[in-house]
This record gives sequence, C-alpha cells and structure tokens, in this order.
Amino acid sequence: MNLESVANTFVLTVAEGKRLIARAVAAMPEVCRARDNGLIMVGKGTTNAYIVEELLGHPIDKGSYVLGRTVPQHRGDRAEETFGGTMPDVVLRNGEIVAGLSVVDAVQKEAKAGDVVIKGANALDYQNNVAGVLIGHPQGGTFGGIIGAVYGKGLHLIIPVGLEKQIAGDLQRISDDIQAVPELVRPHVPGIALLRGLIVTEIEALSMLTGATVLQIGAGGVCGAEGGIWLLASGTLEQVSGVERVLETILGEPEFGAEPNE
Repeated sequence: MNLESVANTFVLTVAEGKRLIARAVAAMPEVCRARDNGLIMVGKGTTNAYIVEELLGHPIDKGSYVLGRTVPQHRGDRAEETFGGTMPDVVLRNGEIVAGLSVVDAVQKEAKAGDVVIKGANALDYQNNVAGVLIGHPQGGTFGGIIGAVYGKGLHLIIPVGLEKQIAGDLQRISDDIQAVPELVRPHVPGIALLRGLIVTEIEALSMLTGATVLQIGAGGVCGAEGGIWLLASGTLEQVSGVERVLETILGEPEFGAEPNE
C-alpha cells in the first residue's frame, strides 16, 4: 500500500474509536437503505450502544445496552453502577423502533433479504478478516439465535469492532484448539464462535467517511489511552482534511461509563 501526497497521524482512545465506528456504521449505504425501507437489528454490546445513539440521534444509558462485558477482575463500584440498567433490544423498522421485538425474534421471524443485523465481537483477527464471539450461554446467546437466519435469509451482517480487540494468533486455529476438547468448554472456559461478515474497525470507519487511506501504526498508551491506537491517514488534501474534521467531533469522547446516564 503506497502512501499518498498528504498524510497526518492521530491517536484515538477506545471510547473515541467506538464513537467513530458508530458514526460510520450509521452512514453506511446498507444501513441507510434499511433505515428507509427495512429492518435494522442491533445486538447488545458496548460499541453497539454507540451505534444505537447514532441511529436514534440522542444519548442512551449505554451501560444498559450490554450483555457480556469485560471489566477488571477487581472491578469495584463503578462497573456495577455503569451496568445497572436493562434496555430492550433496538429493532428499527423503516427508521422507527419496534417496541417489544427482540433482535433474535426479528431475525428469525420478520427479517428479509437486504435487512441489516449489527453484531459486535470479543476478538478480532484482522489479517484473516474474521471476528470471534465468546459464547457462555448454553444455547449460544444472541449468536446462536441469529446466525443461521443471517446466512439463510441473505441479511447484511455488520460487525463493528475496535482494533483494541485484535488478538495474538490465528483465531480459526484458536477456536479449533478449544473445540477439539469440547467438554472442557465449561464452566470457566467460554466457547469461541467465528463471525464472518462486514468488519468495521476504526480503519474502515475513517476510510468510509473520508475516502482517505488509513493504516494503524501503533497501539497502547497510558493516562487514559490504554487500548488506544495510532492511525496514519493519507490521501488528497481534501481527504486528510476530512479526517481532521471528522475527528474534531469525536476527540474527547468520555470513557465508557464516565458520562452521566441519560
């Protein structure tokens, strides 16, 4: 991949990355079409909570739109407060919330070809273009309830996942190794289901929104940048300026759980 004539670098925190991904997903042609005429079914998850905000156009209590979560093992009161509520699944029909309809029921009973399912992930094997979902529910949770219909009905599966979830190793091989002794997958070892669809990380998000070429050139940080990423954006002056304009509206996004509940 050759760099183009104008370039700049940017550091994004995990929360800023989630907001960026959410903004790009909400603007995707597939999502816009389904918003006008069809179903958009948003599974629960931290990144998907940001997507719900972008689709609805107002803040939500993001901690209430999460099922499984990864927090420090000694998590303290803050995590308990963050994830204290429960918000119903968000399913949009022609842009309007369908009250009382779960994502699983919508996918299985009402979705048709061209509708959109948005499902987050716990692991990302970026090089091999595959994501993974940790499975703890005996029936496979949301993944188990939707995956057959997603492929059987011809639905758009969008997988928003931040680059901080990249893993060390081949995800297919890791999943195979765990599944080789399936009786060990309980109670302390989750299963890993592979998820294949349209993966949207911060790289794809910035490229979609601006047309710039985007590379990740670093990762990690301190003082709030733990899990953060260095991105290099290149392209025409207008494209790189576009990146700067997009990020101006995102930089400073509060850490997940730090903002007051709405």
